[in-house]
Amino acid sequence: MKYVIILSICFFAFTGLAHAQAEGAAKNEIENVIMVFPAVSFQLPAGDMSERFGSNSTIGMGYQHKTGGNWLFMADYNYIFGNKINQEGLIQNLLTVDGFVIGDNGQIAEVSFFERGFYTTLRAGKLIPLTASDPNSGLMLLAGTGFMQHKIFIKVKDNMVAALRKDYNKGYDRMTNGFSAVQFIGYMRMDKKRLHNFFAGIEIVEGWTKGRRSINFDTMTIDDNQRLDILYGIKLGWIIPFRKRMAKDYYYY
Repeated sequence: MKYVIILSICFFAFTGLAHAQAEGAAKNEIENVIMVFPAVSFQLPAGDMSERFGSNSTIGMGYQHKTGGNWLFMADYNYIFGNKINQEGLIQNLLTVDGFVIGDNGQIAEVSFFERGFYTTLRAGKLIPLTASDPNSGLMLLAGTGFMQHKIFIKVKDNMVAALRKDYNKGYDRMTNGFSAVQFIGYMRMDKKRLHNFFAGIEIVEGWTKGRRSINFDTMTIDDNQRLDILYGIKLGWIIPFRKRMAKDYYYY
């Protein structure tokens, strides 16, 4: 009986160790993972963009596929918003000598300006692991193409300025869009316990854009010059992975 107990203990210890080693090996394998992620960023403008806007933020959603070879394929949408406007001559034809806008009721109207826009991209790249023990985390390199659009959103309290209502507003909003390119370098973390999955890094977006309004009412000019609009900043994303469940092995003795 004593030998049976000893053999039983040895058997369960061995099978437990084998299971732990198999589980550890599985955790160290490169995974084929589909992910979705919400993301935020803080950006600064450059090129022609800096003449129209100041700093901005974005919120967005994306889809990413990481292959078993650690190749990355991504599609995402990012909504741009900010409140720093640098555009010269904006609604200058509606201003009094003191710089105010008079509303329909003869009183000074409250007019506010905001940056609004978006960019959407398709990207491809590579994940480069920094340690052999964690091949699903590491340096994240991506590049791609997409579409960028931005405009000046004009808000009038109580909608009291007829010249800024509905379609008239389009004559002042400087809506601009065009083809874009994007580059990203950062770090991606895929937690073995599936809890803390994220990425963070530096993103640069370049847009080759043009104004799309037929005329700007305030300057009475057509804005159809080719522009180079650049945004660069820090981007953070929280990854929600969808992994295939590993098949359980059964042993019969």
